[in-house]
Amino acid sequence: MAHERDILDRLLAVASLLTLDTARFALSEGMTEARVHLLWELHRSGPVAQRPLATALGVTPRTVTGLVDALEASGHVVRAAHPTDRRASVVTLTSAGEAFAERLVAMHADLATQLVGDLSPRRRDGLATGLDHVLARLHSLLQDQP
Repeated sequence: MAHERDILDRLLAVASLLTLDTARFALSEGMTEARVHLLWELHRSGPVAQRPLATALGVTPRTVTGLVDALEASGHVVRAAHPTDRRASVVTLTSAGEAFAERLVAMHADLATQLVGDLSPRRRDGLATGLDHVLARLHSLLQDQP
């Protein structure tokens, strides 16, 4: 039977390898991980004001401004005036940004298949249930901290 520490070590190894994979992808695309994350989030959420985008990414509004500046310069996003808040702007994917995000989605699906596609439905469900439990506990622990 696996000990709790062994399971945590495995989770940390998975997290580390997924982070490395993301970093390699970003580098191969001439991007930073933060820019890739912003494009992923924008694809997921649709057009959004910068402040809620910062919240979703877990960064400061100032950081989002820098990321959006760079992605606007590369042609992946555009800013437009917010329809009801003259102090805010809405960030939207361009066709180039949408194409990039669609490639991310396809690569994400391919990696998922490579990692767990050969598991039986029962083992896949068990893994999902276990990970859901770990995620819920981790969220709870992080919310309890100042």
